[in-house]
Amino acid sequence: MNLTHHQLRDRRHYLIGLAIAIFAAVLFSAKAIVAKLIYRYQVDAVTLIAFRMLFSLPIFAIIALWQARNGSRLSWLDRGRLIGLGLVGYYLSSFLDFLGLQYITAGLERLILFLTPSFVLLISAVFLKRKVSTIEWAALGVSYLGIVLVFLHDLKFGGDQVMLGSVLVLGAAIAYAMYLIQSGQLVMRLGSLRLVSYAMCVSSVACITQFFVLRPVSMLVQPHEVYWLSLVNAIFCTVFPVFLTMFAVQRIGAATTSQAGMIGPVSTLFLGTFFLAEPVTGWQLAGTALVLTGMYLLSKKKD
Repeated sequence: MNLTHHQLRDRRHYLIGLAIAIFAAVLFSAKAIVAKLIYRYQVDAVTLIAFRMLFSLPIFAIIALWQARNGSRLSWLDRGRLIGLGLVGYYLSSFLDFLGLQYITAGLERLILFLTPSFVLLISAVFLKRKVSTIEWAALGVSYLGIVLVFLHDLKFGGDQVMLGSVLVLGAAIAYAMYLIQSGQLVMRLGSLRLVSYAMCVSSVACITQFFVLRPVSMLVQPHEVYWLSLVNAIFCTVFPVFLTMFAVQRIGAATTSQAGMIGPVSTLFLGTFFLAEPVTGWQLAGTALVLTGMYLLSKKKD
């Protein structure tokens, strides 16, 4: 069937948006791989996240200042909400995530974080009295079964550390789900670019302050590999994915962008094998397939 010029242009527009969304998901998922590489230099989670935010803060600060000049004046209530969102969504969530990564594989970490949409659904059902349909419960059941498969596999080899790491990353996913729920009203008024840049600035200040409170200044002196990996973590696994995801949403919509993000756990699994020599087993592949299936059903339900 021959396509018209208009249809070809729309198709190209869609494919470019889809490619951007997939690229953003892979970059964001690579955060776990980079963190694992940094941990090899005896750097702890407090120092790791401080370096990440030190390198990314200037970019987010410039964007925040630009948005402040062009946007309306914020009320004190909105400022308080932004501070709360930044502390919960990007500070607490990121800190728990990187803390948990010290104890579990990058593949398991990404799978647990991938359950964030399900936590949004459950929190909305419990606290906001949102009705959950049968297909949504089924999607959650399939997803959690997949996590259990991978968790039990890793628990056999990692013991108590896997349990601790999984609980920490689970806390990160729940914190980010709370951020997503609470940011709904603000993003409508402020726009996603302004909201994200402000929240990232709050998070950066919190992470950097935490470092200087808990660690000596001498900890800033690290092997040059740590600086380079932290720069990669800040620019390619933090700043770029944030804005690429926004560009993708503008082109293909939030629902399709969310579905494209399903490549994340799969890419992490194979990146972990390539860069960290983490094994890929049949249990992990089966668990990953179940999680992806559940989240796909959930994303289709939201359409």
